[in-house]
Amino acid sequence: MPEIVRVVVDAMGGDNAPAEPVKGAVEAVSSRKDIKVILVGQPPVIQKELSACGYTGDQIEIVPAQEVIETGEPPVNAIRRKKDSSIVVGMNLVKKGEADAFVSSGSTGAVLVGGQLIVGRLRGVERPPLAPLIPTENGVALLVDCGANVDARSSHLVQFAKMGSVYMERVLGIKNPRVGLVNIGAEEEKGNALVKETYPLLKECADLNFVGSVEARDIPAGACDVVVCEAFVGNVILKLYEGVGATLIKKIKAGMMTSLRSKLGALLVKPALKETVKAFDATQYGGAPMLGLNGLVVKTHGSAKSAEIRNAVIQCVQFKEQKISETLKDLFADRQEN
Repeated sequence: MPEIVRVVVDAMGGDNAPAEPVKGAVEAVSSRKDIKVILVGQPPVIQKELSACGYTGDQIEIVPAQEVIETGEPPVNAIRRKKDSSIVVGMNLVKKGEADAFVSSGSTGAVLVGGQLIVGRLRGVERPPLAPLIPTENGVALLVDCGANVDARSSHLVQFAKMGSVYMERVLGIKNPRVGLVNIGAEEEKGNALVKETYPLLKECADLNFVGSVEARDIPAGACDVVVCEAFVGNVILKLYEGVGATLIKKIKAGMMTSLRSKLGALLVKPALKETVKAFDATQYGGAPMLGLNGLVVKTHGSAKSAEIRNAVIQCVQFKEQKISETLKDLFADRQEN
C-alpha cells in the first residue's frame, strides 16, 4: 500500500473560493488514491461545494475555520490576530505533523508570514524563497525567488541556488542542474551591486553547476534549469511571462479567424497548437513551493482555478516522496557544522 500524503487546502483563500479550491481537491483525490485532502474553512460552505461536485468519498476531510484573511489585510497582524482563519488553522496542522503540506490561493503576504512564523524555517535557512516552475523550450526551469524576498542579500541568493538545485534534481530528476544568475548581460562585471557580489560566491560553490549570468530573453530558451534572482526581479519575470503568453495566445487565435483560408488552416494545426499552448501554461505545474521550511507550503495564483489547485496538490505528493524537506535540512545542517 502506498503511503497516504495528507494535503491541507485552504478552501476560503483566493478570488474563486470556495468553489475552485473544493473542485480542485475533488479532482486531485479522484485522480490518485494516495492522497487525502483536508479542506479548511467554513463547513457549511465547503459541504455545499462538495455536494455540487457530487463527491461522496472518504479521501476528503473538513476542518473548521471560521475566519478569512482578506488580500488587503496587513499580513503579520492578520496571522497573529485571526487564529481561527483557514490559513492559520491549516498551517498549524502542518506544524503539528497532522498534515504533510498546505496549499493556498489566499493572501500571498499572509502565506509567506505564516510559513515562517507557524511552520518555521529550517535551521540555517536565512530566507525561504517562493519557487515556481516556468515553461521553457526544453521543458521547465525553477524561478527562485519570485515574490518572497524583495530586499535579498548575496548570501540569500546563494542559498536560493542551492535549494533550487536540490529541488530540480530530486523532484524533476535533472542531474547536475544548471544554475544561472539573472543579469542584464553575460559578462561577469555587469549588473547591480547585488548581482556583482553574488556572482563570485556562486562561482566558488563546488556543489553547484553554475553557468554564469543569464539574460531574461534566454530564460524561455532554456538557458538554465535554476533561475536565481531576488523577488522583485523574479516577480517581474513571472508576471511578464504570464502576460506575454496570454497575449500571444489571443493574437494567434484572432489571426486564425481572419479568413476562410486561415480557418481551414487552423483546423489542421489545432492539435499541435493545443499541445504547444498547454506546454506554456504555467498552471499545469501547480503552485510555487516555499523552500526552506519545516514543512511544505505551496502558494498558487490568487485567481487559481481547479486545475491549478489539483496540480498543486499532486505536486505535494512528489515533494513528499522525494523527501525534499529532509534533504534541505541535511544540506543546511552540514553547512552549520562546517
